[in-house]
Formats: sequence, structure tokens, C-alpha cells
Amino acid sequence: MALQCGIIGITGSGKTSIFNCISNNKASTESFSNKPNVGVIQVPDNRLYELDKLEHSEKIVHATVAIVDIPGLVRGAGNNESSGNRLLAEIRNTDAILHVVRCFDDPTIPHPDITVNPIRDIENIELELQARDLESVEKKIGRLEKNLKAGDKDAKRGIEVMQIYKEHLESFKPARTIDIPEHDKRQADDVYLLSAKKVIYVANVDSASAVNGNAFSKAMTDYLSEQNAEVLIIAGKLESEIAELESDDDRKMFLEDAGLLEPGVNKLVRAAYESLNLLTFFTVGVKEIRAWTIRKGMTAPNAAGVIHSDLERGFIRAEVMKYIDYTTLKTEQACKEKGKLFVEGKNYIVEDGDILNIRFNV
Repeated sequence: MALQCGIIGITGSGKTSIFNCISNNKASTESFSNKPNVGVIQVPDNRLYELDKLEHSEKIVHATVAIVDIPGLVRGAGNNESSGNRLLAEIRNTDAILHVVRCFDDPTIPHPDITVNPIRDIENIELELQARDLESVEKKIGRLEKNLKAGDKDAKRGIEVMQIYKEHLESFKPARTIDIPEHDKRQADDVYLLSAKKVIYVANVDSASAVNGNAFSKAMTDYLSEQNAEVLIIAGKLESEIAELESDDDRKMFLEDAGLLEPGVNKLVRAAYESLNLLTFFTVGVKEIRAWTIRKGMTAPNAAGVIHSDLERGFIRAEVMKYIDYTTLKTEQACKEKGKLFVEGKNYIVEDGDILNIRFNV
């Protein structure tokens, strides 16, 4: 699916190093670039390997999500004269944001504002996004006022809602925290507000703080608690060292020494996947076990279309097994005998972990 998650952060936050840990495309961390790096990340899912224990397939294919490493933002990024203006446009094209915040002190990596202060860094970037959003909201109010004068009665409510957004943004609050009915929020759909996007915050800590974080990450977590924001603690330098190891045994030993059960970036990828409102269904066979990505709420024909457009066009029914049933009973035949293979029609809403066999005719 054409969905992408953007990684943002100030210059020197370590976001490109984290991007390199999870992406198939490696970006340079040595010099500043004003162009985004685009890659694809595999979504870690141990269920694929459990299914393979039963099927012994020739190939395992993970679900993937596109990820964009957006160059470090600085104050004044929204000025038209600044290259940062283009970077903010890149954020607009993403479906969710991973905000990497510097929570480590390293004299070899200078901070743009001299000292390490995660709260200040968060506020600086939020301010840039909100400033651009305020500009967009004011432009829409101007358009609606013209429409109202031309006799468009619906424009009146649109102006009222946009004024609420304007006051919210002028109070230095991101659009995602606004408290208005969902049907009113649709008034802002065509404005593409940057600060309305779902954000996962990543506290990039030093290697010694990989498990429990440090004073910087604690201050950051406390600050974000009012927003009920999701905060992940990741040691970017440590993750880079783990990613460079070729042997699974070496990675496992490295993780154990660091007190980690799995690479922190695995949690990050899963969080990014969840933030995009996605779920996974599986197709299982001798040649391939594959995880497929769909949005939550999609029907069986929609899911069939992700596999191939012909399957959606000629959809007849879906044979569905739940992952837990299949891995417990071990075979499709056993699922049939126990009444755990369900035949579903066009209105079936696919659930996470469903194993689908699509019947179609074209």
C-alpha cells in the first residue's frame, strides 16, 4: 500500500542513523543534505516463522512500509526563502511521523543550540509545524469568506471550525490535540495540517541508557505525558552496531549484553505500522508465506485486491482461518473438522492475523 512514515528531528538528533538501522536504503550521516532519503522497512512479525514451521515454504515475505528520512529541521524552516520550506512539504506527504529527539550528550556531535534539551527541541519543531498550519488555516478562512459572500451557506460553519483551529494553533497547541467532533475535523481535510499527524516520539539515548533511559528521556516523557503521546526509548548508536553484525548469534549475544530482548528498532517499526492504522493478513502455501498490509476496516474483497486486482474484481468468497486456530490445530483440514475454517462473503471485515484463501472467477 502507498503509505509512508516520515522521520523528523533536529540536525544531530541521530535520526538518519536510526533510519539506516531499519531501512533497505542506507543514507549518509556524514554531511548535511536537503533531500529526503526514501527506503522500505520490513515489519518484524514472528508469526510468519511460526507459520513456516507448519508449511516449510520456499519463501517468507514480510509486510513493508515506506519510510522517509527528512533532513534535519531548523528554526525558520517555514520561511519561503529557506530550503526548510521544501522539507515541511515533505512532511505533508507522509501519513505519520516518527520524531527522533536527541537525549544524549556527545561533544563530538555538536548540537545546533549548543546544549542538549529535548523539550526545547520538541517545541522548536512543533512551532515550525504549527506556524505552517496557521498560515494554511488563515488562507482557508479567506477562501470560505469569499464563498460565504457568494451565497454558500455551508461556508459559515467552515469558517467557525477554522477559527477554532486558528485559536488552538495560536495557543501553541498542535492540531492533533484539538477537541472537536469528528465531522467538524473533516473541515480541515483539504488543509493537510502538519501538526495533526500522528506522532511517535523516539528518545535517542546513549548506549548505557538503552534499557531504562536517562534524565533527558525522563524529562521528555514527563513533558509529553499531557498529550498521551507514545514515547519509545532507543539507543541509536547501539542499534547501529547491532545492525552491522551479520550473524544472528552475534546479534543475540550483543542484545543480551545490553539487557535487551530485541533490537529497539523492531519496536519502532511495529509502532510506525500501528500508527498508520494498518493490520496484517496472511496467505500460506508451499511456495510462499506472505504478510499483506491493509488498513483497518477493509473488507475481504479489498484485501483480495491488495493481492491482485483480478481477485477483487472476480471475488466470490474468502476462506478464513484465525492465526491462533491454525497454529494450534496445525493443518487446514483440522481447522475444517473443528469448525475453525470460515467461509465469508463481501461484507467480511478482515482482522489482524487472518489467514485468507480467496476464491474468485474472472
